[in-house]
Amino acid sequence: MTGKKTAEVVVIGGGVVGSAVTYFLARNNLDVILLEKGAIASGTSGRCEGDVLVCDKEPGFDCRLAKLSLDLFPQIASELDYDIGWTQKGSLLAIENEEEMEAARKFCMQLAAEGLPVRILDRNEVLEIEPNLAKDIVGGLETGCDGSLYPMGLAYGLLSDAKKRGAQILTHNPVVDIKRDSNGNIQKVIARNGDIITRRVVNAAGVWAPAIGKMVGLNIPIKPRQGQMLVSERTFPVARRKVMEFGYMMAKFGGGSYARRVSPEMEEFGIALVFEPTEAQNFLIGSSRRFVGMDTSCDIRVLRAIAERAIRFFPAIRDINIIRSYAGLRPYTPDHLPIISKTEVPGFYVVAGHEGDGIGLSLITGKLITQMICGEPLDINTDPLRLSRFQEGENVLRKETKPTS
Repeated sequence: MTGKKTAEVVVIGGGVVGSAVTYFLARNNLDVILLEKGAIASGTSGRCEGDVLVCDKEPGFDCRLAKLSLDLFPQIASELDYDIGWTQKGSLLAIENEEEMEAARKFCMQLAAEGLPVRILDRNEVLEIEPNLAKDIVGGLETGCDGSLYPMGLAYGLLSDAKKRGAQILTHNPVVDIKRDSNGNIQKVIARNGDIITRRVVNAAGVWAPAIGKMVGLNIPIKPRQGQMLVSERTFPVARRKVMEFGYMMAKFGGGSYARRVSPEMEEFGIALVFEPTEAQNFLIGSSRRFVGMDTSCDIRVLRAIAERAIRFFPAIRDINIIRSYAGLRPYTPDHLPIISKTEVPGFYVVAGHEGDGIGLSLITGKLITQMICGEPLDINTDPLRLSRFQEGENVLRKETKPTS
């Protein structure tokens, strides 16, 4: 390791969350070093769609947190000397049947009460906007503010700015251990390429956060949840913006009384339509949700089920070639909320467990943890995000505010 070996804060993890934390710390003039065991955005952040959504959040705290983050993107995208591919075209949840429509109307009213630009569309309105959708859908739920970006570009853009403000970015330098002094305070981080003396550590290691937590005696209840994606060849414009099925909400959160009309395999693999057009004139399709440990290999059964589900909603893509597939690991928590928290270990913070929302929540995460470290007022009450919610034996299952019938 070259250069200084002391820092006010050491951030562990170079995905979009760790990059955002580093960016906001550097903007607040803190002396920060980011450690990444591989390349920047080489983990979960490099294996996702790049969505910034509120349409798939539960009404209440969840969607308020997401909206706070979403509102930060336009300004930061304009300020960075790096094109992160930010667009804000909105999104559409396709509704399959009347039972879903009834649930969607209730969900829409709840989101509208949060001040979000949402509306219900009937079949004709949906097909006018997205004519390639299946003709038997009954309608859609449109969210006007949702956005998307290039995830790796976001990480590189944030860190490029942070470096200009004095941050050090040390890649291919895994953390080996974290030492504490006799009073239990953080003393230093031992990395493969040398030690860093510091009083504060931010654990932004995603699915690897539990391993980092164990170094200071903390149990962090995060599990890797695999998701697989397919990438098409360049083709005609299939859809103008992101399209998901309304049943995605049930597949994402689980629970409730509603049962989608899908095959047993689709149910087993957590398959739900996610369709994302790209600027390169191809598209990504997903999604799946499985607990398979740290396995990032693709399963042909899952890929086939994803393709079948996509064709059900977009019959016109049946003969389009798929050019590649990939799988990523989402850091899952039992209540589906991230951990953005100080801990019982003085000077040790956790920002992880965002599951599939790491891109969208990255900016508010970086801002909140910086406010905590600097002793500034918080943009939102972070009690629901504290690590201790799991350690205190609380009921970590979400209240039944899911959009079910």
